[in-house]
Amino acid sequence: MSDSGSIEVVETGLLNTVQDLGRPGLRKFGVGSAGAMDGFALAAANLMVGNPIGAAGIEVTTFPFRIRINARRRIAATGADARFVVGDQMLPPWWSIRVEPGTEIRFEAPRHGMRGYLAVAGGIAVAEVLGSRSTDLKAGFGGADGRMLERGQSLPLGSREGDCSAGWDCFGIAPPEKRMPLMPPLDVGDGTTVVRVLPAAEHGELTDEARTAFWTSEWQLSTSSNRVGYRLVGPALRLHRPIELLSHGILPGVIQLPPSGQPMIQMSDANTCGGYPKIGLVIGADLWRLAQVRLGRRIRFVEVSLAQALAARDELDAALAAIRRTTSRLLTKTGWPAN
Repeated sequence: MSDSGSIEVVETGLLNTVQDLGRPGLRKFGVGSAGAMDGFALAAANLMVGNPIGAAGIEVTTFPFRIRINARRRIAATGADARFVVGDQMLPPWWSIRVEPGTEIRFEAPRHGMRGYLAVAGGIAVAEVLGSRSTDLKAGFGGADGRMLERGQSLPLGSREGDCSAGWDCFGIAPPEKRMPLMPPLDVGDGTTVVRVLPAAEHGELTDEARTAFWTSEWQLSTSSNRVGYRLVGPALRLHRPIELLSHGILPGVIQLPPSGQPMIQMSDANTCGGYPKIGLVIGADLWRLAQVRLGRRIRFVEVSLAQALAARDELDAALAAIRRTTSRLLTKTGWPAN
C-alpha cells in the first residue's frame, strides 16, 4: 500500500527551512551547497524513519515550531536538545514515533544546542533544483520556493510504501556527543564547544602572538552570525605583512581572517569564492558541532593532523552505519520496510 500526504505549518519563526544534505559539486559554477547545517542530525533522523540519509527534512532554528501532519507516518526529531510534543505526549530529542493523520507536532525551545531537525517517512517532496531539495536563502531557490517556511504553508510528502503499523511504535537513539566524544577531553569552560582544525594556506603568515591566540583563545560566536558564516569575537589576529589575494574557491569550514583581525568561519551557505587569508579549516567531521553552537557562546580550536581528520571522518561514517543497523532492526521488527 502507498500513501501520500502533506505537512501544514501551524507556527514558525525566522530561518526555519526545508533542507537535505545539499548540492555539492556545483561551486565551480558559482552555486553554493546549502543543505543542513547539522548534516549528521538530519541523516540520523532520516534513518530513524526508514528514509535514505539524503531525504529532505525540516531544519528548525527558531522556536516554538509547530506543524500538523496529514498522513499516517513515522517521524523523528534530532539535533538540539529540544523536547518535542506529539499530540499530548512530551518526548525527548533523538526520538522516533509513529503518528496518525491530524496529529500536531511542536518543537519547544532547546535547553542545549541551536538547531533541531524533523524527518518524516517519505521525505518532504518539494521540487528538486539542481539535484537537491535544499533551500538556498541567499540565491532564493530550492526548498519551499527559496524562502523560509511560513505559517499556513503546506509541504507535500513523498509516498511511503509498506505497512505503517509494523515495527516499534517509538524508540530513541544516543545523540552524537555520546557516540563521538572528543578524546582526550579538553579542560574548557562550561558552554565552550571544541572543534578540530587543520592549519590552512596562510596560517604561517600569522604572527607568533596571533598563532598562539588563535589556538588558545575562547572565541565568542557573534550575534551577526548566520548560515553563510560565523563571525567570531576575540583578540585581533595580525599577519606578518598585509596579503592581497585574488578571489579563489572556498568551502564550508574554512576560517578566514578579514582586515578586522576577527576570524570568520564559512558555513553551509558559504560563498563560493573569497580573497581573505585562510588560517584554518574546521574538519568536516566537526561541522555538526559548530551547527549546534548558540549565538553568544564560545568556541575553542584544537589543531589536528590530516590523518586525524580522516580518522574523525571514518568515526562519523561508522556512527551513521551503526544507527542504520540499529534502526533497520527496529523498523523491520514486524515488517516495517527499511532502506
